[in-house]
Amino acid sequence: MNPNQILLKYTLKHWILVVSSIIIGFASTIFNGVGTVLVIPLLISFINPENDLLKNAPQIIKKLLSVFEIFSVDTRFFWMFAAILGVLILKHITNFASNLLGTHLSLIMARDMRIDSVILLLEVDIDYYVKSKIGDIFNRFMSEINRAVASIRNYINLIKVIATAFMYLAILLSISWQLTILSSILGGFLALLNQYFVKRSKKFGEIITVTAKQQSNKLLELLTGIRLIKAVGNERYELESIVEDIEAREKAGLDAQTNNAIIAPLNEIGGVVIIALIIIAGRYLFNEQLQALATILLTYLYVLFRALPMVSQINSARSSLVGDVSAVEVVADFLIRENKPFMTNGSIPYQRLETGIHFDNVQFSYPGHQELVLKGIDLWIPKGKMIALVGASGAGKSTIADLLPRFYDPTAGRILFDGHDLRDHEVKSLRKAMGIVSQDTFLFNNSLRFNIAYGLSDVSDAEIVAATKRANAYEFISKLPEGLDTEIGDRGVRLSGGQKQRLAIARALLRDPDLLILDEATSALDTISERLVQEAIDELCRERTTLVIAHRLSTVQKAYQIVVLDKGKVAEIGNHEELLAQGGHYAHLHALQFSDSKEADSKNREDEQKRKAYLSYEARSSLNSLLGSLRLVSEDLIEDSQEKQEILEESCSSAMRLLHIIEDYEYSSTR
Repeated sequence: MNPNQILLKYTLKHWILVVSSIIIGFASTIFNGVGTVLVIPLLISFINPENDLLKNAPQIIKKLLSVFEIFSVDTRFFWMFAAILGVLILKHITNFASNLLGTHLSLIMARDMRIDSVILLLEVDIDYYVKSKIGDIFNRFMSEINRAVASIRNYINLIKVIATAFMYLAILLSISWQLTILSSILGGFLALLNQYFVKRSKKFGEIITVTAKQQSNKLLELLTGIRLIKAVGNERYELESIVEDIEAREKAGLDAQTNNAIIAPLNEIGGVVIIALIIIAGRYLFNEQLQALATILLTYLYVLFRALPMVSQINSARSSLVGDVSAVEVVADFLIRENKPFMTNGSIPYQRLETGIHFDNVQFSYPGHQELVLKGIDLWIPKGKMIALVGASGAGKSTIADLLPRFYDPTAGRILFDGHDLRDHEVKSLRKAMGIVSQDTFLFNNSLRFNIAYGLSDVSDAEIVAATKRANAYEFISKLPEGLDTEIGDRGVRLSGGQKQRLAIARALLRDPDLLILDEATSALDTISERLVQEAIDELCRERTTLVIAHRLSTVQKAYQIVVLDKGKVAEIGNHEELLAQGGHYAHLHALQFSDSKEADSKNREDEQKRKAYLSYEARSSLNSLLGSLRLVSEDLIEDSQEKQEILEESCSSAMRLLHIIEDYEYSSTR
């Protein structure tokens, strides 16, 4: 589908508005022409009441004047003036209505394009986002659609201006075909001169499109990567980079405006030259009819003077249209579906898993790549069991997880749910039956309630609270001033990593998924957060079909089976004890991780012993001070009331220090 077809598609959806705008615009053109033609006889009647000059007037003027012959000579001037005034009012009313319809059409077409864009973005495959820049998508959605819609309005205006120009041409031909031929030839030379500026407009339009895209991409990267930019002190570089794009876009915009601004004065100067040549030619053509010359030439020049701006408007509209061609092409590429990946939808609604999931000789390569990421995967995931995937980075663990919700389909082989090919199921019902908790939890800039219940309707607060309690999230939520109504900021910026993960688990618990996918859900957490999250995960996985991806082998030792992947193939499979006994890949990974952890544990124990000794010393010191002070007070050994008050305050401070030491000790004991 080419760009013009895209424009036509959205134009035809509102053809009534388009046709109405053109018809009303054409009516405005007719009123404009009639008013123009009537002005000359009005002036001549005012200058020469005897109407001697009108005897030699062109036929079109005589026919219009015949309408006023029913009025007396004394009142004819008044009625002609009233007619011109009425026609002028009608012209402006119809012109206003046409412009209003055009504006309304532009707005609803922009609305339609944006709605279709959002629908497309929600339906397109994940791979589209992998290959596209978010800033580019945002730029197309906002500014490029505006420019494309502006080009549609320019098309409609061009049709109206051309219709007006043809009407003036018909009037000019009726006055003098000889002068009109000469005017057309001279106008042709002027049009050729304008063509140079039209081509320049196209070039500037392309530059604006490219620089706007680059500017949007860089601005979005700046906003999303602001922490890194500040962390490395690279603000100056980012500023210079985006300023360069801003200045390039503004320069292209200024060049485009300058180019368009040249067209009007150029056409005006050309128009003056044409009028001068017409006067000379008229003098030559009507040399023997001096009385006719005044009327005909005056009429012709007045109509031509009104017609010349139409030529300028046509050239300006052409320049604007050509300048927006790149935007139309970009929007057309954005809106067409043929060049984008879409997942074929099955016809069987997914209900529940009854027996298990079978990866039957599955092979996979990412779209546009030849190299296989998965090679002959044969794997059985029984219902209600936990299967863990381990292996080095790039072994294919996350790819297997992406195949289950059909973010991608296998290149070869099948994934069977209870013997049915995964591709036979409806995508939406399949995904609603799954819960996915990944390392990078996405949260909306909204309330905790909204994020936990996201995608579910008719969920009560009691159900949300129950889910947060099971996910070990209720404690920190209850301490927030607004509880579940607390706004958490963009991507949950006001929460810690562990809190985000527990919210993700609460969200999954609330959905009660048939199949659970955990992709490195605890890898980026500290020890305490990991313990809380792991407890929540254990609750989430209970009697549920679960696929776990983990680097930390300590989190998967309880799995029903552990699948070791190596370079896209299943290297080993078995439970923890079986794989250790085999002495293969898993045993090697286990030895590496736990040898490091033993050294770390030894150092941690040594540090902990030192810390406990220090806490014990501090506790004894505080307690001795407290007991000594209390003994002095209890045995009435101090008579000065002020001194007694100071000792009591010191005792209180010692008690508080002792309390803090006990709390510190309790905290360290739970680690």
